[in-house]
Amino acid sequence: MSDRPAQSSARPTAAPSTFAPIERASLRSLLQEPKYRPLRRRALIALLGGILLGVLLSDWRAGVTGAVVAAIADTVYRARSASSVPAWRRPSVAERRTEAQLKKLERSGYRTLHARAIPGSEAQIDHLVIGPTGVYAVDSEKWDKRLPVRVQSGKKLFHGPFTQKPRLVEAAWEAAQASQLIGEKLGRELVVVPSLAIYGPAIPWKILTIRDVDVFEGSRVRRWITKREHSLTDEEIGKIYEAATEVLPPRYAES
Repeated sequence: MSDRPAQSSARPTAAPSTFAPIERASLRSLLQEPKYRPLRRRALIALLGGILLGVLLSDWRAGVTGAVVAAIADTVYRARSASSVPAWRRPSVAERRTEAQLKKLERSGYRTLHARAIPGSEAQIDHLVIGPTGVYAVDSEKWDKRLPVRVQSGKKLFHGPFTQKPRLVEAAWEAAQASQLIGEKLGRELVVVPSLAIYGPAIPWKILTIRDVDVFEGSRVRRWITKREHSLTDEEIGKIYEAATEVLPPRYAES
């Protein structure tokens, strides 16, 4: 008789699979994802543009051309109006409107930093602009258009019955801090011009300096910056921009 134990004839049961079944991705399911929403919108705009032009001119080739032109126009518009600051981080539409204007200055050699924090404080510079005509700190404000804006004695700014002295003091302080921090980094003096760009109510002047802060209607921001003598070279602009990036961190962490 053999000393070896008898072997069972039953086969071992296979371990259950731990992998989920593979689902085949369809074009429809992919297009339902939020990240493809701009693509769906662009396709719809192109389709409507193509149909409209094709029907008006009774030519299918004109319809194809219209669809292509509509898609390109939407792409260009979205690229120009897209903001580098995520929507949930923006306090108002004022910053977006100013940012859209400042983007148009890039072709003229201007560089801009948005929503930059002042270290050691809760303050921020909405837009720091560096270009051929100098360095500027722009604070964007959206005010109630139903209340008038007025100046008293050339030194007091009011929005309706409310004094705006705290806003002027804050804008001047932010620009002074930027001047000091960037200047120390560069090893030389630097002037950052403070400003308040106001959207909403009518502003009864073009540009007015109140408590050393330039105050104007928001749509004038580009003209306010460019209508000055050139004082910085491309090399100086690059150095100031790099220094500002280091000493003025983003208010919000980059995603």
